[in-house]
Amino acid sequence: MKKPLLVLTIFWALLTSVGNAQTHKAYTPTAFPDRVILGWQSNPATSQSVNWRTDSTVVSAVGAIHEADAGPDFVKRAAIVPATTETVLIEGKQILYHSVHFKDLKPNTKYSYRVGAGEQWSEWFHFKTAEDKVAPFSFLYFGDAQNDIRSLWSRAIRGAYSAFPSVQFMLHAGDLINTSNADWQWGEWFEAGGWITGMVPTLATPGNHEYYRDAAGKGRVSMHWRPSFVLPENGPDKLKETTYYFDYQGVRFISLDSQAALLDSTVMDAQAEWLVEVLSNNPNKWTVAMHHHPIYSTANGRNNDEWRVKMEPIYKKYHVDLVLQGHDHTYGRGLNMPLGTSRKYPDGPIYVVSVSGPKMYTIGLQDWMDRAGSNTQLYQIISVDGNKLSYKSYTVTGELYDVFDLTKNAGGRNKLIDKSPTLAPERLALPPEYQTRFKPEQLEEYNNRFKEYKKRKEGKK
Repeated sequence: MKKPLLVLTIFWALLTSVGNAQTHKAYTPTAFPDRVILGWQSNPATSQSVNWRTDSTVVSAVGAIHEADAGPDFVKRAAIVPATTETVLIEGKQILYHSVHFKDLKPNTKYSYRVGAGEQWSEWFHFKTAEDKVAPFSFLYFGDAQNDIRSLWSRAIRGAYSAFPSVQFMLHAGDLINTSNADWQWGEWFEAGGWITGMVPTLATPGNHEYYRDAAGKGRVSMHWRPSFVLPENGPDKLKETTYYFDYQGVRFISLDSQAALLDSTVMDAQAEWLVEVLSNNPNKWTVAMHHHPIYSTANGRNNDEWRVKMEPIYKKYHVDLVLQGHDHTYGRGLNMPLGTSRKYPDGPIYVVSVSGPKMYTIGLQDWMDRAGSNTQLYQIISVDGNKLSYKSYTVTGELYDVFDLTKNAGGRNKLIDKSPTLAPERLALPPEYQTRFKPEQLEEYNNRFKEYKKRKEGKK
């Protein structure tokens, strides 16, 4: 009689152990480089920075570089550049992060490079330097990745690169991961991007999920942030590699750390003062700002009023053209102009909120929106060519979801050409989670908002 009980006990123990098993991959570093990622800390036309990770056994890490050649013989002639290395304690283990800054490069030139030490090397990657003058280019913009990164966000970055392999760089508007210091989540983010991050420079701004509270209760950016990226260090002293700017072929790009600002009003003031200086000394025709928290939210009750009051007047005064944001896990694109007035000539930036990962919220359908989206993973390709900025948003399955152009006249005034009315209807259904969670009165309230939004849209035509 005891044997069946013993068998059942063992079977139950096995089931329990499987249920409690680790549900994510372990991303253990080795002597071989991983998490290879390009960025910039100086002029994109004459420099390129690269960052990677190894275990603690590696000494004297280096990068090797040569002008790209169709033949393999360049390997023997590649220049060797020493890396700077820092040791970071991650989950009780000493991890090494290495950075190399390739300098004195030729503009508009393709290079081959690899990184490593001793006998342990990465594969050879290619990158191309920027032109040293105003010239056409394109870049990708992603909203929050955050959850199910390896499983579902991977199709966003891989689909975007597959559709647009000639982009010059990628922008990420915060919440790349869900838990600021969880190494496995950063591992998923890098695995999802794979070798793409070693070919296409990545510029990111932190979101609230990149922040944590230390033992003293002070909000700090993830211990992974600065070791994992090579970003410009031209921001305020306490915001290195979270607040910064860079110029690329006639456009000034600005990253602002909205989470740090919302945690501390003195940090917000310091960023605002820095932003005024950066914008008042801007020789570029176009200006694009990026931060995590929206100036105008796509969700009810999630406006960031202090951030808006501080930043929007600066955007308008200094003619910022486009503001790229995340945080609200829905899609919205529009501008701050009173209903009933023509939106053809914006008196401020075009604001975009987007989401690239699978975590979805409800959408508010506010007055500022000209195009909205719910329960849809998206990525954006933005192209600049002289007096024209072209914006396109795609679903991760490749359908064009939103499109507009901005054209700038000789006086610097923008004209908005909204092409979205020619596209398929907006995807505005509630995410299934909310359809089952909402009470009947909440569903009725949403449906009423939806009807009012459609009515406003008809009135704008």
